Amino acid sequence: MAGALVALCTLRAVPVAAQSPNDLAGSWALNRPLSQFPQEVGFGATIPGLGPGATGGGRGGRRDGSGGLERLPPRLTETQDDARRVRLLTDEVRLPPERLTIAVTPATLTITPDRGDARTLQPGRRDEAVTLGTVAVVTTTTWDADHWTIVYTAETGRLLRYTYTVSQNPRRLAVEAEFVERGKTGDRVRRIYEPAAPGDPAAAPSSSSAGPPAGRAPLLLPPGAGGTGSRPASPVATPAAAAAIDQRPDAPLKGLTRLGVVIEGIDADAAKCGLKGNALEAAVMKHLTDAGFRVLRNTDDETYLYVNVNTATASAGLCVSRYDVTLYSHAAAPLAHTSSPVELQVELIHKGGLAGGSPAVHADAVTKNVLELVDQFATRVRDANK
Repeated sequence: MAGALVALCTLRAVPVAAQSPNDLAGSWALNRPLSQFPQEVGFGATIPGLGPGATGGGRGGRRDGSGGLERLPPRLTETQDDARRVRLLTDEVRLPPERLTIAVTPATLTITPDRGDARTLQPGRRDEAVTLGTVAVVTTTTWDADHWTIVYTAETGRLLRYTYTVSQNPRRLAVEAEFVERGKTGDRVRRIYEPAAPGDPAAAPSSSSAGPPAGRAPLLLPPGAGGTGSRPASPVATPAAAAAIDQRPDAPLKGLTRLGVVIEGIDADAAKCGLKGNALEAAVMKHLTDAGFRVLRNTDDETYLYVNVNTATASAGLCVSRYDVTLYSHAAAPLAHTSSPVELQVELIHKGGLAGGSPAVHADAVTKNVLELVDQFATRVRDANK
């Protein structure tokens, strides 16, 4: 017992926090064995009107393993920018950068990941707009005694709070991400970074004027739902390479004539509300066939339309469903941290929404809304092929 107390006191005696804002500055490499990588992380919420305990499912492709009732946005309406912000911020937590380069001045804090653009924040300034990718995110950055705090507003009532703390002996950077919803903290992930080795090229600050490493083709991401077009990811494409890439709106949809169809999420609660997987699949396939597509049933081996419906029921007989319609494809490309191409699942278009009502009319409402999105997707593909 005495030995345990001595050990505990020894642990508490180790400095665990930085004493100066400047201690954060430097190049940092992710220590994976010391970091947390939960299988599932993100926002979670109660469905409006259903009371505590009723939750909805998260958006994702077939390969995400989604389909359970776990993550449903709390509002009845969600803009495309809201959805993109939520996905972008959540993805950054799920896939943290392997390297971080941080610069601190009296007026700014600049964080540069090994993939993506640098973001410069102004400590003490509330509700500062920062561009991440193609969306603007409101942030607030503060220094509080021994740590930096950066709060990103994903959408109304949803915040992602990062805390950066530097310890000594050994010198390490702890980055803690917390999902905050309606003032309550949900999922929490802690990552540990150590000083990057001197001369490590991966730890050098990224530059918008830098070209891709020799022998590696530039990677450009296709636009997401409501996107403004392809944008370069790290490594940044050179002007000559970018000129050979079709960057017109909806260019990834050009030449698309075959589609797989995958329907998921129709469970027992959905059945109670009148939803039937076979009927929804048949309706979606008919609309795609009528639009001129060759439709392949229940396959995600190529470009495919993924429909996910998550339904919850209340004791009062109210049904609420979150539906997501996503057009996915596959590509092989090198990433900033890989030496050879890897297979990627690429989201070409996404839209979703909520529908609520009594069991007698709920299935028709969900089916109608899903088919409207399917028709919108078909129109975009047709327009891209004109």
